[in-house]
Amino acid sequence: MKIALLSLAMMVGQSTISVSDRVPHFDVEALCKATVATDKAMGLTLPESYDNCMRDENTALKQLNTVWLQNSDTLRNQCEGEATAGGSDSYVDLLTCMQMADWAKSTADAPKLRGASKNRNKL
Repeated sequence: MKIALLSLAMMVGQSTISVSDRVPHFDVEALCKATVATDKAMGLTLPESYDNCMRDENTALKQLNTVWLQNSDTLRNQCEGEATAGGSDSYVDLLTCMQMADWAKSTADAPKLRGASKNRNKL
């Protein structure tokens, strides 16, 4: 019996995936319920509906599943921290963080615009 348990433990240990290698699990149902309640309490004219919130969160999760491993551990950890700050764990926030990092990376290599600078002809 002990040998069987040890063998099972070794097999499970070998198949364990690092936390940063998979998209974190968020309780978006609770997030969406809280969002709806907050919007209602604030008396917003166009409050977020539960269905729209869940649709947005699930769409973001699907997109994250395709891009998660394309980003560095550092960025994934940083974005996860931002997406969970304040207790509102959101796949939309996580995806937005990663998209903004991609955008910043792509624009860093773009040529600098000189526009109507007075120094334009001095370069």
